[in-house]
Amino acid sequence: MQKLQVFTLQAGNVRADITNLGARIMRLTVGGIDVVQGFDRPEDYLPENHLSDFGAVIGRYANRLAGGRIALDWDIIQLPQNNGSNCLHGGPRGWQYSIYDVVEATDNRLVLSMVSPDGDQGFPGNVQVTVTYTLSEKDALRFDYHAETDQLTVINMTNHSYFNLNGDLSSSIHNHVLAIDADRYSAVNKEMIPMRKHQPVEGTPFDFRTAKPIGRDIDADDEQLHIGHGYDHNYVLNQPSLDYPAALLTSPLTGIKLTIYTTAPGMQLYTGNFLNGVQGKGGVCYPMRSAVCLETQQYPDSPNHRWPESTGYLSPDKPFDSATIFQFSI
Repeated sequence: MQKLQVFTLQAGNVRADITNLGARIMRLTVGGIDVVQGFDRPEDYLPENHLSDFGAVIGRYANRLAGGRIALDWDIIQLPQNNGSNCLHGGPRGWQYSIYDVVEATDNRLVLSMVSPDGDQGFPGNVQVTVTYTLSEKDALRFDYHAETDQLTVINMTNHSYFNLNGDLSSSIHNHVLAIDADRYSAVNKEMIPMRKHQPVEGTPFDFRTAKPIGRDIDADDEQLHIGHGYDHNYVLNQPSLDYPAALLTSPLTGIKLTIYTTAPGMQLYTGNFLNGVQGKGGVCYPMRSAVCLETQQYPDSPNHRWPESTGYLSPDKPFDSATIFQFSI
């Protein structure tokens, strides 16, 4: 097995500790306050120790693929079914458990790469992946994802950090104030697969166009909230851009603010509905809804829907590139 390593990026008021196992963010401190859940040591993230997505870069296809199937050139390819009948986050041994090679490591920049071979978790094509983390003096952590392949396949990469800005990683995130620039979201069926037509957020508990506490409507009598046990839905972003904020998350306890910018067309809002008291850093237990994930992404199950703005395909003549910025302030 390749050596597990941890690299520290530091600039301004932010420090990021990142391991080459899954390109995971282990710690992300803002003004000395750790704002992401996870474990103390890189080996704690090995699948034989914990099955988790804490802080990881997810691939080959983040989120769900219906029935664990994709259609490529009219061939139906069966993938692992590790979430009911669906393939979730690249299968039971997705990229969150891959050990990346270190291409470059400086005080404020880390470049990691790896090759996902043809047949990895059932996905076709050899895929060369590069993940670049850059931390600026303006307290902004940027992720750049790049992938190339030698044959038609699918791709969806995201960072799966579990945020809690309260200064206590076991506390409820119901008090976090959230705004999302999205007029529509992806309503799902009982298998958590998006329906073909996105739904308007207006008049629903899913409307975050005006900032509100996450807990205000999370337990409303709404079929979609019942299905997800809270929020676990994709938002169709109005203006995917590194120049325009997609979301703003704030803790009223610490005053820490996280603004997200992304070139991705969608963002999954997940409110830690299935956290079950796993023991994390410093022996702290992470109960249900003690974290919120804001996963910039292609839409879930995109290859089976053929949405024009989010196909989820990767081909030899069209590399995949996506960028996201986590901008912090206090």
